[in-house]
Amino acid sequence: MSDQTAAPADPTAGGTSTPDGQPMMLVNAQYVKDLSFENPNAPQSLSQQGEPNVQIAIDVNANQVAEKAFEVTLTLRAEGTAGETALFIVEIVYAGIFSIGEVPEEYMAPLVYIEAPRQLFPFARAIIADAVRDGGFPPLLIQPIDFVALFQQRAAQAEAEQGEGAATAPAASPASDAAAKDGKGEDGQKFEFEL
Repeated sequence: MSDQTAAPADPTAGGTSTPDGQPMMLVNAQYVKDLSFENPNAPQSLSQQGEPNVQIAIDVNANQVAEKAFEVTLTLRAEGTAGETALFIVEIVYAGIFSIGEVPEEYMAPLVYIEAPRQLFPFARAIIADAVRDGGFPPLLIQPIDFVALFQQRAAQAEAEQGEGAATAPAASPASDAAAKDGKGEDGQKFEFEL
């Protein structure tokens, strides 16, 4: 037998434990931070025929609350319209406290910005579906989100912004430059798309 150590599991591959069986990430708590539903044109909007046009925005943020512990917030905002008429607006900020085990530093961001929101999404999705249904509309069932692709897209965008910032202000640090541009700290990530 050789004395080899196993490589750490890739957090984007869906594994949740290290090779020695210790969890890489624990969900300590999850909760609704903010929930809003607006039905601005009721009761007229309730008699609307046909499928509404729904736009969805996604925002993922993380703040370190303790050593190896992060509060990850997943914000989902959906606006339903029929032509120029607003039917509903629903927004949830759903959060969780995640403890990260002993993992290499390069796996920290994927765990926080991919795996943590992946864990939160089904709960936020169910709350939105219920809120829209309780507002008098058919439940809004948001399709699963590819957080890996969103993370990769945001990482590429951040690299492009850092490249632009370095060309115009070589003395500025990339992290502070990015934070100044979008008003978020180093951990802030924002993902948006339309259905």
